[in-house]
Amino acid sequence: MTIQEIQEEIIDDFSMFDDWMQRYEFIIELGKSLPLIDEKYQVAENLIKGCQSQVWLHAEEKDGRIFFTANSDAILTKGIIAILIRVFSGQKAIEIVNADMSFIDEIGLKEHLSPTRANGLVSMIKQIKMYALAFQAKQ
Repeated sequence: MTIQEIQEEIIDDFSMFDDWMQRYEFIIELGKSLPLIDEKYQVAENLIKGCQSQVWLHAEEKDGRIFFTANSDAILTKGIIAILIRVFSGQKAIEIVNADMSFIDEIGLKEHLSPTRANGLVSMIKQIKMYALAFQAKQ
């Protein structure tokens, strides 16, 4: 699936819910299915700077595609990074770097997060794209 197709799926998933309490519960549930980072990568250099919670993100390149794993000490944040990993994991670096992130506004995520969590979301996206740029530079 392309990044755009996955984003459209997520928009559809969120449209099923009438209010933000249901959406928060959905995000928390998504966090439970997060591909967890191996403990050896849950180290300080993999912490995302700018997040209120601790969020570890690891990326590996296999066959020209980047695969992400992560973990967080906060259940909502774990769900947010799970959404981002669903979108980006298994994609090519160039596609990640050039990805349009408008789906976040379409589902209303940023506006329904506290300012510190919204900043954390931006930091997570930035780190994912930085990994993609680094892998792209190696090619």
